[in-house]
Amino acid sequence: MRQPVNLISPEFRANPSPFYARLRNEPIQQVEPGGLWAISRYEDVQFALKNPKLFTSTFIQQSANPEWLKGVGNPLSESILAMDPPQHTRMRALVTHAFTQRTIAQLEARIRTMANELTEDILRQGEVDFVQAFALPLPAFVIGELLGLSAELRPKLRQWSDVIVSIAASVPESPERIAYVRSNLAEFQTFLREVFEDRKARPREDLISGLLAAEVEGRRLTDPELMAFGTALLVAGLETTVHLLSQLMVRTAQAPELFTRLRAEPALIPAVVEEVVRLDSPVLLSVRLTTQEVELGGVKLPAHVPVVVLIGSANRDERQFERAEELVLDRRTQHIGFGYGVHFCLGAPLARMESRIALETLTARCQGFALTGGELKWNTGFGVRGPAVLPVRAIP
Repeated sequence: MRQPVNLISPEFRANPSPFYARLRNEPIQQVEPGGLWAISRYEDVQFALKNPKLFTSTFIQQSANPEWLKGVGNPLSESILAMDPPQHTRMRALVTHAFTQRTIAQLEARIRTMANELTEDILRQGEVDFVQAFALPLPAFVIGELLGLSAELRPKLRQWSDVIVSIAASVPESPERIAYVRSNLAEFQTFLREVFEDRKARPREDLISGLLAAEVEGRRLTDPELMAFGTALLVAGLETTVHLLSQLMVRTAQAPELFTRLRAEPALIPAVVEEVVRLDSPVLLSVRLTTQEVELGGVKLPAHVPVVVLIGSANRDERQFERAEELVLDRRTQHIGFGYGVHFCLGAPLARMESRIALETLTARCQGFALTGGELKWNTGFGVRGPAVLPVRAIP
């Protein structure tokens, strides 16, 4: 009997593609860790994501706020990520009222300035860890701008995000780890409360002020809802974008001819971003809970069981995408790397803009990049994937 696919094994992290192919041959099956049910084909993944009455997002409410956090709490468990309609619909309407295209567009010039500064530092050093030199500081700068975080506190963002992402229903292995997680969560929430109070007293032209002023049908966001959105923004906006920027570097460093072509034809950059989101999905999966027995792919999923919806596998489904394993610049078929249905990523336009600016800047300033560290080391986070360390040499 074949061992079930393990979604956190080093082999899967290094190259999930053959595992996805195996899963799609038997598209509804149990995987490790924990014997979770996995949905792997594009059509079935779409079905699960667009049917919250059958596959609820509220599982996050319990998994992200375990008993050992009592007294501190994890605001992510009360965020829009953990809601179904109609609560999700009302919350999304309020948040969208502030998180507009205009808010995003106002950041473009500042993002480009930061991307140029980071690229200049890389060229000066020659060899760097791209994650620490570029892929992390650029989205940290953006989230810092959105949250009103002073520059000296921005290095804390990854620490806070890592802590929140690491939380699961299981108890950490040591009292020291519990204390570390609790203190970081408390510190982050204290910081956000101070930002909200400052904007209430002195509104600015920024996202936080917009959220405070947002009103739909006479209703505004409460303080706990503001805290929950700020937490979701940190995790979703930082973690996924760091991995997307790193994956873009891996792809273009491994294919120097692609980097050269982008230097000559920068109009192709958005297409490359979309294909890397599809092929190297930074968000590997989404977790849902079945609300009743559901038959999918000829298999009956039991009621009230956690299900992993494999976005990364769906995006490589050969039934949906021709030449599914190749980067195709003129592809028209829509990927679901930013989600699907009511939970389609609110920050997708921002992630696309950051990635476009990053590639425009790097291709304008550099002849190319070479990977220098041998075999890549990948992160160990359950739901997202990207290089943990990415040594590269810049070619001026």
